[in-house]
Amino acid sequence: MERLEEARRWLAQARRDIKAARDSASAGNFEWACFQAQQAAEKALKAVFHGLGRGAWGHSLVELLEGLSEVYPDASSLLPAARELDRHYIPSRYPNAFESGYPGMYYDEETAGRALERGEVILRWAEGKLRELGLSC
Repeated sequence: MERLEEARRWLAQARRDIKAARDSASAGNFEWACFQAQQAAEKALKAVFHGLGRGAWGHSLVELLEGLSEVYPDASSLLPAARELDRHYIPSRYPNAFESGYPGMYYDEETAGRALERGEVILRWAEGKLRELGLSC
C-alpha cells in the first residue's frame, strides 16, 4: 500500500478514537476517555511513521516520539503530554492495576479532560507533519 494512503488510514482511526474519547467523557466513562485519548495519539504518531514510509511498533508514545525526533526535532516538545497519556495505557482498563476497586473508581472528569487535551495536541501535531508530507488532511 502506498505510504500516504497507509498514513491516511491510521489518521482516520486516530480521529475516530479522539471522538470516542470525547463521547466517553461526556457519558462519564472517564477511564475509557483516557485510554481512547492515548490510542488516538498512538495512531496519529504511527500515521506519521507511515507517511515517512516507515513502520512503527509498540504502544509507548514516548518511544514513538523519540523515534520521530530523528526527523522532527520538535517532537520532543510533546514528551510531557506523551508521558501523561502513557500512564493511562494499562490502568484505565485493568482492575489489577489498583490495590482495590476497579479503574472507573479512580478516573474523574478532570483527568479525562487533561487526557483529551494531550491527545488532541499530539493529533494536531501529527496532522501538521502529514500535511508537510503531502497528505491532505
